[in-house]
Amino acid sequence: MIEARRGRLQSVGAVLPRIAGRTLGKRGFGEAQLVQHWAEIVGERLARDATPIRLSFPRGGRRDGTLKVRVTPGIALEIQHDEPLLLERINGFFGYRVVARLGLQQTGPAPRERPPHRRPLGEAEAAELERRVGAIADTGLRTALTRLGAAILAAQRK
Repeated sequence: MIEARRGRLQSVGAVLPRIAGRTLGKRGFGEAQLVQHWAEIVGERLARDATPIRLSFPRGGRRDGTLKVRVTPGIALEIQHDEPLLLERINGFFGYRVVARLGLQQTGPAPRERPPHRRPLGEAEAAELERRVGAIADTGLRTALTRLGAAILAAQRK
């Protein structure tokens, strides 16, 4: 709740279009409602991986626009497949055909998808690893187990 100048409380949802309208208008969001209610329109699961970033219209109109959506790579194909349903939900929310198509902008891999930085093994760790796998006769298996053991030890904190 935000306190109005006259001393009464108003909900943030009631005040947001007035406060953020100019800024959102520069990005093509004349109505802040699309950003404000995005999770309700597309669903919580899609809203985590997709964010509206720009709404553009053909010259002279406010209908049949293109909604640019920033998406994570893993969800882009699903959103592309569900585009007709999403357009129906968005346009149903507004009550007329605001958006005719979606434009998807994929972001890079999420930080959790990047491999962690591995530290080099110390001499004692390397010697212990070699002692443990040294008795294995199959060279391919020994090499694979050495790489696996080195990766496990390097991922552990000292």
